[in-house]
Amino acid sequence: MALFRGTVDACDADPYLVRAAKWHGEKTTRSCPVCKKNSLVELRYTFGEQLGQYSGRIKSPKELAEMENEFGEFRVYIVEVCKECLWNHLCASFVLGDGKERKAPRKVRTLEDEDYAAR
Repeated sequence: MALFRGTVDACDADPYLVRAAKWHGEKTTRSCPVCKKNSLVELRYTFGEQLGQYSGRIKSPKELAEMENEFGEFRVYIVEVCKECLWNHLCASFVLGDGKERKAPRKVRTLEDEDYAAR
């Protein structure tokens, strides 16, 4: 039987999420509901077929406003993360886009591609 162990279970942010919060998180005016410290940040992840290789990236509100007219449909997930106690929570999810179906952008080679370093 699994028991809730207080903050040990509540404060279990993935190391990649913690790193993203440190470098890309946007500070909020709210304090953390667990540790009560003012170190809560928000991350906005974007996902969608029309985003192609750019799906899964973190975007700012300004970038989301620009993307809304460039892509037909994509989903945005807003995640709150406390940089102190590592509490995290998916607080919102919504769809953006102009409704026009488009092909995903052409794939651009990046450092993540296996054959890129062989050049």
